Amino acid sequence: MNNENFNKVLKIISKSKQIVAFTGAGISVSSGIPSFRGDEGIWKKYNPENLEINFFLNNPKSSWNVIKELFYNKFANANPNPAHIALFHLERSRKLRSIITQNIDNLHFLAGNKNIFEFHGNSRELVCMNCKTIFLKEQINLSQEIPFCLKCKGLLKPNFTFFGEDINTKVYNGAMREAQMADTFLIIGTSGKVMPASIIPHTAKEHGSIIIEINKGKSTFTDSITDFYLEGQAEKILYELVNNIK
Repeated sequence: MNNENFNKVLKIISKSKQIVAFTGAGISVSSGIPSFRGDEGIWKKYNPENLEINFFLNNPKSSWNVIKELFYNKFANANPNPAHIALFHLERSRKLRSIITQNIDNLHFLAGNKNIFEFHGNSRELVCMNCKTIFLKEQINLSQEIPFCLKCKGLLKPNFTFFGEDINTKVYNGAMREAQMADTFLIIGTSGKVMPASIIPHTAKEHGSIIIEINKGKSTFTDSITDFYLEGQAEKILYELVNNIK
C-alpha cells in the first residue's frame, strides 16, 4: 500500500462529514463469504439459473435446495470482520452518512450500522410472492422443502433481488440521493461490473464527491473516476484508517 496515498486519504476522511460507503463482495471475503464471480466464485460451483426469478417460480424446489445450502447453511454463521466494524465506528463518530451495499449477507446490519441501503436486498427476510408479506427467516421453518407464507400459503422467496427482477425503487432512489450528498465516497471491495449498481459511484463523482477506492485489484472505477486508490484488503486498510482518525 502506498503510504503517501494512505496519509492523504486519512486527512480527507478526518475532515469529511458526509462520507458514503459503497461496498461489494470483497468486503466480506474474510468473513468466509466468497464472491459470486471470479475463479473461486459461487457461480463456478452453483448454477446461477437457480436464482433467476422465472426459474424459481417454475422450479421452487430446485431453487430452494440451492438457496438453503448457500444462504441459510454455509453462510448463516458468518460474522462481521474488522472492515464492517470500522464502518460501524465511522458511523458512530458521525462521519459516515450511510452505506450502500450490493451484498445480501446482512453483515453491515450485524455490525451495528443503522443507515444501510441494501441495494440488492438481504437474506434475513423472506417475502411472499402472493401477498407480499415480509417475514424474518427465524419465523419460517426452513426445513420444509419449499417454505410457504404463514398468512396466505403463497410461495416465499428470500427478500433479495433475483436475476430478472427490478431493483426496489425506494432503495434505488435513496442510494442515488446518498451518492449526491456525499463529500467523500468510499468504494470498497467491488469490481464495478454489476448494473445498475455501478452507476452509483459515477453519480457521486458528478456531484463533486472525492472518490476513494479500497480494493485488492483494479476495478472499472480505478482509472475512470477514482481519486485515491488504496490496494489491499479492506479489513486491514479500513481498520488502520478509522483507528488513526484525529
